[in-house]
Amino acid sequence: MVNSGDVLAAIQSGDLDLLRQLISRDRAAAAAPDTNGVSALMNALYRGRQDMVKVLLAAEPALDIFEAAALGHAGRITELLSRDANLVKAISTDGFTPLHFACFFRQEGSAQQLLRAGAEPATIARNNMKVQPLHSAVAARQRRIAEMLLHAGAPVNAKQQGGWTALHAAALHGDMETAELLLEFGADPALANDEGKSPVDLAAQHPELVRWLENASARRQTAS
Repeated sequence: MVNSGDVLAAIQSGDLDLLRQLISRDRAAAAAPDTNGVSALMNALYRGRQDMVKVLLAAEPALDIFEAAALGHAGRITELLSRDANLVKAISTDGFTPLHFACFFRQEGSAQQLLRAGAEPATIARNNMKVQPLHSAVAARQRRIAEMLLHAGAPVNAKQQGGWTALHAAALHGDMETAELLLEFGADPALANDEGKSPVDLAAQHPELVRWLENASARRQTAS
């Protein structure tokens, strides 16, 4: 039997060959959790190692609701929710809901599936990040998912750690399309984060977006 710590160490160090060797010796090790209860699969996903994800999935681990959402496995999500509908609101050991994972890992189909099953778009992560699914979607530059969340009632000006709103993130990324969407739903371009920076300040490297946000802020002040 392979030590689960060795599997996680291989993922953390980025040693793909070692991971292959370990999983070939013990397929069950693909489901190994770390000391915080975060699975090997999620550890690989967090590190953006799709090659390692492929190795782990080849061992056919039984995906939990969080892994299924992050990977976009609709059939598995349906299967799990048919057994326990409350899983749609489950919280992972590191504080996220399945919807958070679907949004952050760009799984539009999973996000839609979870929302239809009753996922709450305003759930705050139970960790220091305090992100809501909208923050996750905008961080991943997923405008279509962000729009889906906003139509489902996600609060557009909600703040995460550091007082950041979704518009702060869109501005920092220079993501004009998402910024426009957020403003359509009432995002405040003058709202400052905990460091006193507005979305306009964070868009400094994107002059066109700065001008656009400044105009939007002026229009908002005039309207009020």
